[in-house]
Amino acid sequence: MEKENGTLLTEFILIGLIYKPEWKILLLLLFLVIYLITVMGNFGLIALIWNIHHLHIPMYLFLGNLAFVDTWLSSTVTPKMLANFLAKSKIISLSECVIQFFSFVVSATTECFLLAVMAYDRYVAICKPLLYPVIMTNRLCIRLIYLSFMGGIVHASIHEGFIFRLTFCNSNIIRHFYCDIIPLIKISCADPSINYLMLFIFSGSIQVFTIGTVLVSYSFVLFTILKKKSVKGIRKAFSTCGAHLLSVSLYYGPLLFMYVRPRSSQADDEDMIASLFYTVIIPLLNPIIYSLRNKQVIDALKKNVLI
Repeated sequence: MEKENGTLLTEFILIGLIYKPEWKILLLLLFLVIYLITVMGNFGLIALIWNIHHLHIPMYLFLGNLAFVDTWLSSTVTPKMLANFLAKSKIISLSECVIQFFSFVVSATTECFLLAVMAYDRYVAICKPLLYPVIMTNRLCIRLIYLSFMGGIVHASIHEGFIFRLTFCNSNIIRHFYCDIIPLIKISCADPSINYLMLFIFSGSIQVFTIGTVLVSYSFVLFTILKKKSVKGIRKAFSTCGAHLLSVSLYYGPLLFMYVRPRSSQADDEDMIASLFYTVIIPLLNPIIYSLRNKQVIDALKKNVLI
């Protein structure tokens, strides 16, 4: 009865990253530089694709949207983290927390779907090159991008709805640097079983589906590449797919570590490191990975930017 009559908490304290006090300015500058490079790199890639007519093909339309989602994901998390380095009070309201979580889930889920769609695009391009213009039309490309974003919004809306069944009455300390579902569940007074079940069903299904699509697509791509007798053709195919495979591996590794491990084995510090990787580091690396491993992007940069 005391809990039921107690005051429900509507403000939280984001603990943020754990660091020594003397590291504060160094970490602030480091993450500020990372964020600025992330925004400039991704928007630079978007501008390049937008302005170069021969890059207006499905592969680069997907890449441009991936760059946009990476910027969105980083911008959802990093500015608040930077502000908390300087703030004496690290308070965040429940409404701000819910909005940040919704934005995070939409961008992270959309990225999962886009990576799967890009894998399918490479499968069609390499395994069915003659049918590629017929299958992967701009109309289908736009539909797949639209479905990726809608999938992100629907997934976020489901978890958002179940967050509102949680109540917070004992602790308002979120041991994370942004509002994520697991740290919120840990401090909730309500029974979190249904939230964990929804997380397992929906997040697990999305990861299984998108990772499965990537693995199946690239299995066919690998078999097709190995059948080629031309060394030049093999190198070109590996070069085209290598960047995407690297990006997929870096992105899904921390996600699986965060959401697939048994709950009892999770440590807050480990969760924050994994989250830091896919919310801050991956959005920084993706434009670099795709630019350095893509000859057409490099050529476009040389002709339109560097010269």
